[in-house]
Amino acid sequence: MPDNIEAKASVWLPYMRDVLKCDENTVVVGHSSGAVAAMRYAEENKLLGSVLVGACYTDLGYASERIAGYYDAPWQWDAIKNNQQWTMIFASSDAPYIPIAEPRFIQENLGGEYYEFTDRGHFTGTDIPDLLMFFTTKLVH
Repeated sequence: MPDNIEAKASVWLPYMRDVLKCDENTVVVGHSSGAVAAMRYAEENKLLGSVLVGACYTDLGYASERIAGYYDAPWQWDAIKNNQQWTMIFASSDAPYIPIAEPRFIQENLGGEYYEFTDRGHFTGTDIPDLLMFFTTKLVH
């Protein structure tokens, strides 16, 4: 994604629409800020589904998150839910940046499949193959 340091909504959301052409046949897999972008994108756009990894719904008190622009407006949970057929959420209680209450709150509002781990941190590096196995199973069934 462009602007991969600040991950601004003003850059990522148009990029998803205009360049990646995410639509009702697209599954968006988002990690961290990418998961937040996937949720905001689904507020106004149809998707097949989304896989949210290491997601939050607040800026967590970080100025670097606040400037991304995802947290300025209230969340439209019903729109996010209704604009896609399914959602998968992956969270870990030992995440160093995101308290487990954040993904739990997202799951309460979106429903969908929720997988909570105790030993995955912020899902960097070696966790991706395991997550892809969950995701592939979802697409096959």
